[in-house]
Amino acid sequence: MVLELERLLARAIGAASRRFGTGGGTTLPGKVLWKAHPGAIDRLARSLPQGAVVLSATNGKTTTAAMAAQILRPRLRLAHNASGANLVSGVASTLLAAPEAELGLFEVDEGALPEVARRVQPRAVLLGNLFRDQLDRYGELEHVAERWRDALSQLPTTALVANADDPLLAAIAGQHAGPVRTFGVDDPRHARPSLQHAADSKYCPACGRPFLYAAAYVGHLGEYACPEGHLRRPALDVAAREIELHGLDGSRFELVTPEGTASVRLALPGLYNVYNATAAGALAGLLGTSLAEIVAGLESFTAAFGRFERIAIGDRRVLMLLVKNPAGANEAVRTLLEGTAPGLAVVALNDEIADGRDVSWIWDVDFEPLLASLDRVIVAGGRAAELALRFAYGGLDRSRIEVVPDLERALDRGLAETPSEGELVVLPTYTAMLALRRIIARRGYVGDYWEAAA
Repeated sequence: MVLELERLLARAIGAASRRFGTGGGTTLPGKVLWKAHPGAIDRLARSLPQGAVVLSATNGKTTTAAMAAQILRPRLRLAHNASGANLVSGVASTLLAAPEAELGLFEVDEGALPEVARRVQPRAVLLGNLFRDQLDRYGELEHVAERWRDALSQLPTTALVANADDPLLAAIAGQHAGPVRTFGVDDPRHARPSLQHAADSKYCPACGRPFLYAAAYVGHLGEYACPEGHLRRPALDVAAREIELHGLDGSRFELVTPEGTASVRLALPGLYNVYNATAAGALAGLLGTSLAEIVAGLESFTAAFGRFERIAIGDRRVLMLLVKNPAGANEAVRTLLEGTAPGLAVVALNDEIADGRDVSWIWDVDFEPLLASLDRVIVAGGRAAELALRFAYGGLDRSRIEVVPDLERALDRGLAETPSEGELVVLPTYTAMLALRRIIARRGYVGDYWEAAA
């Protein structure tokens, strides 16, 4: 009875937060419930008839979770934190908002994964990738991987879905006591000619020797082997093959699973979204979803907010591509260049807590191929000056770099320079993306981010 009263109070606080415009009510109700009743999350999760699923990754976790939700929603009522509120408070708020849910589907922050997993005792965990990101907050990749490994050691019967193309995750999967389903990309035609200089996990954790790569797809993800034989990419249970990338117009690939093979047409562009779709398909298949249902969900999926999101603003469009670390930014650049390279872009860099205070990562991004196509770039955000310096050192003439720190003014400058029926490319970091969407929502062109997620 006490828990139910606290639950009603927390939900009322969330509704008030939305009504008075102070937020989406995606974290505050959970914080209230957590403080008032620390064990409430555990009890709410235990009440889910189909249990809970937890997924985490450095890049793509919001999109992967949204894809999985699109696949599963026709047959299950979900508690899904679609707004991206992925700390313990966000998971708690999600459980509060979905009292009739059958299955919990929780995207979880890398640092919060151990605690969330301990509380919700998931039936399955999906690990998508580990890239260098917010080192001031997370620490080195090996530290995150060790915490993930320790968390899974406390869940010996939980099924693990792991990206076998990531050496650190393959090592975790090899030590997991419960069922394991691996996934990855298997199409050397789309491999890079060599590892990028910003690639992360390129050394064998056992002997320190550099991995030998037969194919490198995104950052350090690929087909690798230790020259001393300590670790190599395991066999793939679920694979993306025969991949066709159609620039900004989407992609097609063969999804190979234990249940069969099917062709998938994805509305989202880029090899990194093929990874996301393969991960979502691997998880859904593990949960008993048919291959036909997986394909139907993936083919009907449109982008999660801020991740390759197109927004009409009058007679122009904004194409928003979130960038937040070297691997993700490099793939955004790669995807843009596979289409018609833009002549104008707005790039926004913040250094708030959710972005990471250390913005030195921008020096590891291969911006140069994009800069070569740009007639002008507008740099914005709290660290706009540092972006301007990065682009100047990247070879862009300083007369073609416009520094407009204020996000609203930068957006308006970009739109003013975009021709009628044209598209403005915007590459923001996380908090800049949220702020820009709020500006566009205030003008009536799109719903607030929690509405878009819903």
